Amino acid sequence: MTKKEIAQDFLSLCSGGDPHKAFAKYTAVQFKHHNAFFKGDAETLENAMAEASLHAPKQTIEFKHILADGDLVSVHSHVKPSPGHPGYATTHILKFDGSDKVIELWDYHMVIPKEIVNENGVF
Repeated sequence: MTKKEIAQDFLSLCSGGDPHKAFAKYTAVQFKHHNAFFKGDAETLENAMAEASLHAPKQTIEFKHILADGDLVSVHSHVKPSPGHPGYATTHILKFDGSDKVIELWDYHMVIPKEIVNENGVF
């Protein structure tokens, strides 16, 4: 698999309610992340994602753009916690450890308002 495919599968598993499988399959032992709301280790983020999936069991992720540059992959996506919810414009940046394991993760979310003023939309 390419790094882009791994990033997509990792995020699909996390968003689809199986972060334990995603982390077991794709993260390096030294994994760290930069989400400001949780401790920076893999276990804390993995458990938070598992807890979140209990509250949003019908969450979907639609990939808009996936860009790769060396060991970095950036994923721009539309995450919807439930059908009918406008969702979030999301960017994940995954850094790989020189192999096929994610060693570092950044994530950024923008709430999509019900009424968008910008004629170009958020995607």
